[in-house]
Amino acid sequence: MMEVRMLFAVTTVLAAASVAPAEKTPAAARVVVERYYAAIAHRDFGRAYRLWSDNGRASGKTLDGFTRGFTQTADTRVFTAPPVNGDAAAGSVFVTVPVRVEARLKSGLRQRFAGRYVLRRVNDVPGATAEQLRWHIMSARLTPIR
Repeated sequence: MMEVRMLFAVTTVLAAASVAPAEKTPAAARVVVERYYAAIAHRDFGRAYRLWSDNGRASGKTLDGFTRGFTQTADTRVFTAPPVNGDAAAGSVFVTVPVRVEARLKSGLRQRFAGRYVLRRVNDVPGATAEQLRWHIMSARLTPIR
């Protein structure tokens, strides 16, 4: 029985180790941007807001203000490009994810934007929490396109 428990423990540790590094990759940051727009499309603004750094505050809005910003949005889609490998600074890693966004307002008006999201995660420093080790949106820069 002891051997089975040890094998299970080793397998569990190895499985966790094989999953965790994938969350560190620029591709994982890209997925966060895609999840952000999926949350908006499902009108789960709380979840979208929390994908921003500092529990949403990096968006520059309160949760109420953030939610109000989407009151006229009927639907939205994002198309992401491969991320630009990030820079490391002061214990953090930054990745830029280029995007194209298509939105339709409740009035039927269609909007298109191009730009980028910058995401950040703490770079495996001692004492970092699981939350700090996840990718979060630091900033966004979108401009209308015709």
